[in-house]
Amino acid sequence: MRRVSRLGRARRWAVVVAGISMAGLTATNGPAGASVKVPAGLNINSFNINFTAMAKLKPMVKAGKGLVGVILPDTTSSTRYVNFDAPYLRKAFLKAGYKSSQFKIDNAQGVDATELADAQADISLGAKVLVFDPIDSTVGGQVASYAAAHGVKLISYDRATFVGKKTYYVSFNNYKVGQLIGKGFMACVTSWGISKPQVFELSGGEDTDPNAVSFAQGYNSVIWNKAQTPLPAGTTNSKGYTLVGEQITPGWVNATGGAIFQQQFTAHPNINATVEANDGLAQAVITDLKNAGVGPKKIPTTGQDATLQGMQNILQNYQCGSVYKPIYMEAQDAVALATMLRANVTPPKALVNSTTTPPKGVTGNKQPASLLTPTWVTSANMAKTVIKDKFISASALCTAVGASVCTAAGITP
Repeated sequence: MRRVSRLGRARRWAVVVAGISMAGLTATNGPAGASVKVPAGLNINSFNINFTAMAKLKPMVKAGKGLVGVILPDTTSSTRYVNFDAPYLRKAFLKAGYKSSQFKIDNAQGVDATELADAQADISLGAKVLVFDPIDSTVGGQVASYAAAHGVKLISYDRATFVGKKTYYVSFNNYKVGQLIGKGFMACVTSWGISKPQVFELSGGEDTDPNAVSFAQGYNSVIWNKAQTPLPAGTTNSKGYTLVGEQITPGWVNATGGAIFQQQFTAHPNINATVEANDGLAQAVITDLKNAGVGPKKIPTTGQDATLQGMQNILQNYQCGSVYKPIYMEAQDAVALATMLRANVTPPKALVNSTTTPPKGVTGNKQPASLLTPTWVTSANMAKTVIKDKFISASALCTAVGASVCTAAGITP
C-alpha cells in the first residue's frame, strides 16, 4: 500500500471563521445562519473501533449541504480499499447521520482518467467536499485544480496532494511510519544477532508517491541519522552498519522489487540485513531469500500495512515487524473533517493537528493535515492490535502458521 504519512511540523491552526465562539467552538454555517458546534473534545484520538465519535457529528450533518464524494484509487495495490476503507467509510457516514444519498463512494480501478471523471461526476451531482486518494501526483493535481475551479473543498486521503488552497490531508504520520520501520529494524538486527550489518534498502514507489519519500526519510533518519533518500552506497553509522545500496521500486510493484533485490543479492552476497517499505516488498524479498536457502532469523526484513502475509512472516521469523495503521481511524477522521467542511466550519487544531510539506523534488505547497499515530506490530503485541481489531483473521493466520505458533504469540483462533 502506498501510504504515505507526512513529515508534519506541528502548526497551530486558529479557528477563525465568522461567528465562532472560542469557548463553545460555535460556527455560523453559511448564509443560512444556522449555528453548529464542533463536538467538544473531538481530536485525532477520538476514533475507536466502535465508531462512537461519529454520532456527535449528527447536528453538523443536518446543518451542512451537498454531497460528499469519495474516490478510492484501485483494488490492486492493496486489498485494504475493498476490505476496509470502503466499508469503514460507509459505516462512518451512516453513524454520523448521513443519508445514503448524501455520500458516494467510488473506486478508480487504478486509472487516472477514471479518477478524474469520478471527481467531475461527483461535482456535477452537487458535491461540496471531495475525499480522494490520488493514484499519482498527476491526477492529484488535475482533481485539485478541477475542484478549486468549482469551489469544492478537497481532502486528500492517505496520499498527499500538494495542490490547491482548499486541500486538507488525512493520513497517518508517514515520517513516523518510516521511523517505526527504522527502529524496528535496528531492534531486530540486535535480537537476531546480525554481525556487521551489510544493509540493502528496498524503498517504495517514490517515482509516483510522495508518501514513499517520507517513509524512506523516516527510516534513514533513524538508521543512518540522515533524513534523505536515496542514500549512497557506502553510507555508515556509529553502530557499524554499512549501506550496500538503496533503490526505489517504481510504482510499488512487488514483482519489480523482488527482481531488484535478486539482482542485488546476486551481486552482493554479503547482504545480511534488509529494509523494505511495505509488507508486499518484504514478501518479494523473503521469497528470494527462501529460494536462496536462507532460513528464519537470518536476514531481517521489515514492512508496513500489517497484511496477513506480513503477520505470517513475522510469526515465522522472516520479518521483524510491520507498521499497523488502523483504517477505521482514518475513515472516521476523513468523515469528521468532511462534515465540518461541508458545514462551513473551520476544523479545530485538535483534529487538524499538523501540516504536510512537499518532499524534496516534489512541487506544490504546504497543506493542513490531520495525522494519526501508527503502531509497530511484532509477535509480542500482535494479539492486542491487529487481532483484537479484527484487521487480521486469527483463524486464517493460525491456519497458515500452525496452532502452536499462534499459541506462543497469545493468539487464539
